[in-house]
Amino acid sequence: MPETVSRGSGTGTFATAVRAAVTGTPACGAVVPGPSARPHRFRGRIGVGLAGGFYPAPHRYQLYLSEGCQRSLRVSITLALLGLENSTATTVLTRPAETPDAFAALRRAYEATWHHYDGPLTAPALCDRWSGRVVSNHTPDILRDLADLSGLRDEEAAGLPALRPPSLAAEIDALRELLARDVTPTARPAARAATLSLLDHQLSSRRYVLGDEITAADVDLWVALTHLGTDGAPTACPRLDAYVRRLGRHPAFAGGVRAAR
Repeated sequence: MPETVSRGSGTGTFATAVRAAVTGTPACGAVVPGPSARPHRFRGRIGVGLAGGFYPAPHRYQLYLSEGCQRSLRVSITLALLGLENSTATTVLTRPAETPDAFAALRRAYEATWHHYDGPLTAPALCDRWSGRVVSNHTPDILRDLADLSGLRDEEAAGLPALRPPSLAAEIDALRELLARDVTPTARPAARAATLSLLDHQLSSRRYVLGDEITAADVDLWVALTHLGTDGAPTACPRLDAYVRRLGRHPAFAGGVRAAR
């Protein structure tokens, strides 16, 4: 089930480069279809609305991620960059036969959220451990809440990046949309080459894609670039190639999504 990518409203490099509405990449999370295989989108938010009930608290939330999933990888990197690994529990799903208890727990969360739920189980899924319900299985919302809320940590930590600063929010959304359209293995080669060239040029005067500080845009870009495959890899773009290698040495990026063996 493709996720709709919200359209940015900014006027910067990437906002102006995106010219048509697009959808995200096909779901890559672990999926166990129900009888009707009808997916349901849950869009709860942490800390949004006084009556929402999902206020930020350390150790309240559980994330279900899927090994080999690009969306799960983005969430995993974000957790590591923000120092949330110890205060937000994570369960990695592989095949149902390999992680049956994890799938059973995720099934209970979906059924607690939707009575007689008969759709697939998808990850990433953010669950509330207090109520046993799914808060959200919409990756862009999960990433925004992780990036925006410091109340999920046990204590404030110095030196953590502001992954989604308000001044760059529109550019981050626009770049995500551009990547979903043009920087995928199935994108038109000409469009992919043009976008990679744009990104390569963007890195000619800055350390990260939107400036001198790492943001959520770098998480999106690195994951997209590392999943292009050999045919679409940016080998003809030296700055992008160096950027991928440099971020790949960062502990948050190098960790990936791996199930406990």
